[in-house]
Amino acid sequence: MNRNLILIMLSLFTWGLGETMFYDFRPLYLQQMGADPVLIGMILGAVGVAMAFSHLPAGYLSDRIGRRPMLWTSWIMGIIAAILMAAADSIPLFVIGAVFYGLTYFVSGPLSSYITAGRGSLSVGRVLTIVYSSFSVGGILGPIIGGWLSQTIGLRGVIWVASAIFIVSTIIIFFISSQPVENLPHEQHHNLSKDIFSKRYLGFIAIIFFAMFAMYLPQPLTPNYLQNQRGISLAQIGQLLSLTGVGVLVFNLVLGHFNARYSFLVPQIALGLFSFLIWQGTGLPWYLCAFFLMGSHRTSRSLAAAQGRTMLHDGNMGLGYGMIEAAVASAVIVAPPIAGFLYTQNPNWIYAFSVLLAGVALLITIFFMPVKAEDVQ
Repeated sequence: MNRNLILIMLSLFTWGLGETMFYDFRPLYLQQMGADPVLIGMILGAVGVAMAFSHLPAGYLSDRIGRRPMLWTSWIMGIIAAILMAAADSIPLFVIGAVFYGLTYFVSGPLSSYITAGRGSLSVGRVLTIVYSSFSVGGILGPIIGGWLSQTIGLRGVIWVASAIFIVSTIIIFFISSQPVENLPHEQHHNLSKDIFSKRYLGFIAIIFFAMFAMYLPQPLTPNYLQNQRGISLAQIGQLLSLTGVGVLVFNLVLGHFNARYSFLVPQIALGLFSFLIWQGTGLPWYLCAFFLMGSHRTSRSLAAAQGRTMLHDGNMGLGYGMIEAAVASAVIVAPPIAGFLYTQNPNWIYAFSVLLAGVALLITIFFMPVKAEDVQ
């Protein structure tokens, strides 16, 4: 693995450490600030809107002006957004920071493109899962530290600490090298656009959206559910979330070695089991298992990208990856408000509905995914 990918892994490790110290605690922080489940769902959905609308232009720009400038921009914006959230003393101000932080997720397409272009002899699925595993290693420690600190300096103080860690991550990312931009004639870019907006690729994107929606629906309000309905403390929730980081690491390293199309089925099964265990589990051991399985959700994004890569030319890789990430972000828009509505009706309904939805998504993926098994290496 070359120097640039190692630097990216170090930067992702530190960012993962900082982000996971507060990111999944946001619903609890909003609850402390007076937001009800429906409002929390709407706020998280607004963050998803910011994520969704930023992916396509960022992917396009990374194909045209280069990937490194987009990476640098995202890292800097992340620091600013974290500081805005930490400084906020009201829900509206916190929402501004959270939405701005959501915009930084446009980096996913350019980052996956950068990693893919610099992978050497590694397969796309393997290099993406290995490099993104570094974020997960940080994600093992982050929730434990965040949960502990939240009981001493509060969740707001935790975000200030995370902001300082983001600065270290940004310094590291500034040392990566640039990659050449493939300057194609206008006619060739037009042909590439026709390919990327073909029925085959759009069908693939639609299935990714539905699968990601089914996997994400039970996640946003689970910390609130465990605290309010199951009596789990913030420190214990931090421990559970750290196990998610372990799950991401394990699923990344294991599934990255296999056919991406078949491996993509595993996270869908795992998230169905996650919903069932949160719903029917009666103690911390069940929840520990559930949160380990939840880690497979992040792995599914790399596996989706690995499948999509088989339909992309080097000249539109950033835009193609951006479309995949936009589908993921669209699921983040739709799922939280629905989860908030279900929670207000009956908190258990989120998980019962999610189990059913996971089964439907799995069947759709098996029978309608347009990527052929032999296409994915």
